[in-house]
Amino acid sequence: MSYLVLARKCRPQKFQDVVGQKPVVRILQNALKRNRVAHAMIFSGVRGVGKTTLARIMAKALNCHNHAEAPCDHCSSCEDIKAGNSIDLHEIDGASNRGIQEIRDLKENLRFLPASEKYKIVIIDEVHMLTTEAFNALLKTLEEPPEHVFFMFATTELHKVPITILSRCQRYELKRVSFVELVSFFGKIAAQEGVDVSPEALDIVAREADGSVRDGLSLLDQIFSFGGQTITEDDLTQVLGLVDNRIFAHLAAALLKADLGTVLGLLHDIYAQGVNIKRFSLGLLQYFRSLLICKTCRTPTDILDISDQEMADLLDIAAKYSFETLSNVFNIIFQGVEGMRYTSYPRAALEIVFIKASHVGEVAPVSALLGRLDALLAAE
Repeated sequence: MSYLVLARKCRPQKFQDVVGQKPVVRILQNALKRNRVAHAMIFSGVRGVGKTTLARIMAKALNCHNHAEAPCDHCSSCEDIKAGNSIDLHEIDGASNRGIQEIRDLKENLRFLPASEKYKIVIIDEVHMLTTEAFNALLKTLEEPPEHVFFMFATTELHKVPITILSRCQRYELKRVSFVELVSFFGKIAAQEGVDVSPEALDIVAREADGSVRDGLSLLDQIFSFGGQTITEDDLTQVLGLVDNRIFAHLAAALLKADLGTVLGLLHDIYAQGVNIKRFSLGLLQYFRSLLICKTCRTPTDILDISDQEMADLLDIAAKYSFETLSNVFNIIFQGVEGMRYTSYPRAALEIVFIKASHVGEVAPVSALLGRLDALLAAE
């Protein structure tokens, strides 16, 4: 039997299993409870946050034999949808069925009553890929569909969907899943799989997932294959080619101290490990962004999705330096990252960036110069 990846194995089958989309889940559950389900719905958001999953759960709930408010996940209808065998659920890939003829065929099929269930349900994934002609062919049916038909669309690029389609749909915008929720969820998955993953490793997986549950599960699949029954932070950085966040902390501290020898030594070690320099520079830029946020915001935890230990380290470094210093280093790195997009020698370019950034402390801020000038004028 072939292996089933975690992204499919752990796909939520009930509303309570969905990660990080409580407002949308609540609306859908109340719509079912009060019999106010819209005939056309569109789920939007970044990859891997639950758009297609919620559409399938709604499909199960509408045709469930045992419950009117949520899928039981045990009746024949729920089992058929879960197995992909339901003949009254039409799940279409908008990228490969994007033409007007496919939509005409779909409309013709929808004229007939469901074969075995109460409703026919159409799920179109990546609906923004449909052609303009296909969208136009869908308009009238979408506005006044047969009573036995529900439409559910999913898209990562809502702005590409014509406003004429959007005005006929009830919109649900799914947010990125928070860092804390991802860590908790991935920890549960690791426990179910019988793998001991260190908290630091889980933090890295959640950070690399960038709000996407599916991306994080794909990373877990990789490290489970590599590390066996125990996964550490070092295992994760090694197998995924990532840079330990502690490296960014050490490099930032050395850079702000103008310790150029340590900075270039760390860069040499990173280069020797085969880390992509351009990707590394983006990570460093992100780290200095975090430092600026910690320096300027009263509640940086509301903006930064990071672990408590990382937050403590950032606050410690940010407290030692002025806003001008941190801002100047950030701007130098930002300009360097932009320039590295066009160079064939990213290591040399980054070394020059570090040399420039290490001299920031020698540049007096304008406010300090004006203060000195006022003092000289007052002395005269």
